[in-house]
Amino acid sequence: MMTGTAINTKNYGSIMRLWRNAIIVMMLALLTACSTSDNSDLHERLASIKARPAGKIPPLPVFVPYQTFMYAAQTKQDPFKGFGAEMEEGTIQDVVADTPLAGRNLETLEQYPLDTLRYVGQLIKDGSEWAIITSPDMIVHRVKVGNHLGTNYGEIVQILENKILIEEIIPDEIGGWIKREAALSLME
Repeated sequence: MMTGTAINTKNYGSIMRLWRNAIIVMMLALLTACSTSDNSDLHERLASIKARPAGKIPPLPVFVPYQTFMYAAQTKQDPFKGFGAEMEEGTIQDVVADTPLAGRNLETLEQYPLDTLRYVGQLIKDGSEWAIITSPDMIVHRVKVGNHLGTNYGEIVQILENKILIEEIIPDEIGGWIKREAALSLME
């Protein structure tokens, strides 16, 4: 015979059901507390956002298709070779044998670089054609075909209405001289 220490299984089952029901009631109470809170401000905010007019997305930019370029200057001078390499092959025609100053004195406008001189006008008087040039020190000079100007021994070969054509003599890489064309455009 057992004394009073044994657990009554019938009572144990009813206690467990009681705890289970109490937990369910507490869970339901918590869920109803969350669902009954006042969310009216949240609903108003969502309604105001939805009421705004929809924005417009800008259109995609138009991309111009790439145009290929065919290099067609194979017969021209290689820009990565100096003048000396071309002269050895004999492709440059205008080589000056003597120095540019052989037998002449410097003129006034030869002390200024060509890019500092300004061609400001043309003058034709008594059949003679003159160009009006201002130097950097703002002195006005009158020149004609055959006069020299610029620091590269430039000689005026033609005076046009909108520019002066000049032939300069520049040193090459091997101690010689080469002629090149330059121009001084009319300044408005």
